[in-house]
Amino acid sequence: MDQITRKIIHVDMDAFYASVEERDFPQYRGKPLAVGYPGKRSVVSTANYAARKYGVHSAMPSIVALKKCPFLNFAPPRFDAYKAISHQIRDIFFEYTDQVEPLSLDEAFLDVTTNKENNPSATNIAKEIKNKIYKTTGLTASAGIASNKFLAKIASDIQKPDGLTLILPDMALDFLKKLPIEKFFGVGKVTAQKMKSLGINYGSDLFNYTEFELNKLFGKTGSFYYNVVRGIDDRPVVTSHIQKSVGAENTFKNDIIDIGEIVEKLKIIIHRVTSQLKKNNISGKTITLKIKYYDFVISTRSKTLNIYTHDYDKILQTILELLNFPQKPLKPIRLIGVSLSNLDNLCVNNMGIQLCFDFSTTDN
Repeated sequence: MDQITRKIIHVDMDAFYASVEERDFPQYRGKPLAVGYPGKRSVVSTANYAARKYGVHSAMPSIVALKKCPFLNFAPPRFDAYKAISHQIRDIFFEYTDQVEPLSLDEAFLDVTTNKENNPSATNIAKEIKNKIYKTTGLTASAGIASNKFLAKIASDIQKPDGLTLILPDMALDFLKKLPIEKFFGVGKVTAQKMKSLGINYGSDLFNYTEFELNKLFGKTGSFYYNVVRGIDDRPVVTSHIQKSVGAENTFKNDIIDIGEIVEKLKIIIHRVTSQLKKNNISGKTITLKIKYYDFVISTRSKTLNIYTHDYDKILQTILELLNFPQKPLKPIRLIGVSLSNLDNLCVNNMGIQLCFDFSTTDN
């Protein structure tokens, strides 16, 4: 019996946070815009396409972004607004299929091999979804359609913004051989540099390596590269994700070293964490303290308790022990974070993503 060819759609909102700000605040429209803060300790969450023309992109330090585009506008993030719109978009997805795998607030995989509309055309479904998103939110999305997740993810990025790209099964191999290696989903900057140093510039170069050779060069991910360059990706669309940890962290405008000030900052973070734990009826055993020093050296200290907890006082007591053992921090601190893992209920987040806190928030 022939195996059914899956029909996978990857929907990716276009410059999501920035597009929401442009929609809601006309003064930003058509101007270079970054969502984030302009402080020296801040980073860009998202940049609109006008800003990207100047080389501004997400995760870039704001001070670097301003050097690239001195007239760059900054909009403070409004995560409640983004989450509300994400819910609207998610509702549209579920009109067509229950096989939805969110990757973040602004993108998701959909398996429409069988669907609620009994529509045999995944391309037409993708068009309908894009139109409904625009009518409902005023925002554009790009979509990729293919027989597996890897190809669909790549396809959605080809014609941004407001793009629609179909990669048919018999097109996949030729398409992948011509694709620059840095465009492969899962190949980051460091890996791309290593591949290029080996003469792997395009998919066709990667295709020439055996699975054994790739495993030797890249470890376990070698098999992944071997398969995807051949258009092989059997991963199903996963409709729920197990939440593995809950945490929050804060980057400071100015480095801190005073132990009293550090403790006060930790209390605020722990309150955020315990609020989320209690809200979702989750407890954890492993408590972790993360410290990033002024020189970007990162230290993590963890302790696993004998019982599950979401109690503020217990977590604070444990964090203070970790803060002072084996010794209290001796260098100025740029960032601190607290997280709980080894959770008790293997709770599935209703949004299909791990709880997300504003890790880039800068203290005033």
